[in-house]
Amino acid sequence: MSSERHRGRLSAMRRTLGLFIVSAMTATVGAQAPASQPPKGQMPDLGRHTEQDDKVPLFDFDRYFIGTWTFEWDMPEGPLGPAGHVEGTTVYTGGGGTYEAVTDAMGPAGKFTVRERIQYQKDQKTLTREVNDSRGFQYRQNGTIGGDLGGFYTIYFESQPFAVGGTSVQLKQAMRLTSPLAHRVSITVAEGNGAFRNYGTPWWRKAEGRK
Repeated sequence: MSSERHRGRLSAMRRTLGLFIVSAMTATVGAQAPASQPPKGQMPDLGRHTEQDDKVPLFDFDRYFIGTWTFEWDMPEGPLGPAGHVEGTTVYTGGGGTYEAVTDAMGPAGKFTVRERIQYQKDQKTLTREVNDSRGFQYRQNGTIGGDLGGFYTIYFESQPFAVGGTSVQLKQAMRLTSPLAHRVSITVAEGNGAFRNYGTPWWRKAEGRK
């Protein structure tokens, strides 16, 4: 009986020690992995309803764009290539008003790369963008950015005419920054002296937001 009582005490001690170790590990993991904070828009929380005289914060390009984005685009037939599905990634780097963006994509005519150099004049709410496309053309765009008290911003870009395969082309793009993790780009294109026509509305989504 003495031996059985001894074995019982040892078993109880092992269970108690096991529970202690599990509790300690749980507390350590909780301390090392705090809950991630959800992304926030750029309009501050005023603690009240917005009013007509409230100022819209200047757009923070670093906070919004820096990082990796994925995109999809159902591109119609046009001067930049044949119709079909385009998808890929865009990586923004830089800061303080000067940025680079590199897009690696796969389209109906194969792989291509787009490199951008962007200058953002924050106080003037203007941007310039120089674009070099591996499909054989390059262009420059000027842009303006505006926002509203709901925290939505829109960047309007318009290119100077540039040549694609002997044809003069112009692009207009409206980047609608509707959330901290996604934006939609409405694209129109004009050839020669023709009118601007719809060239698709791709979505960009921040890759980090889906982890």
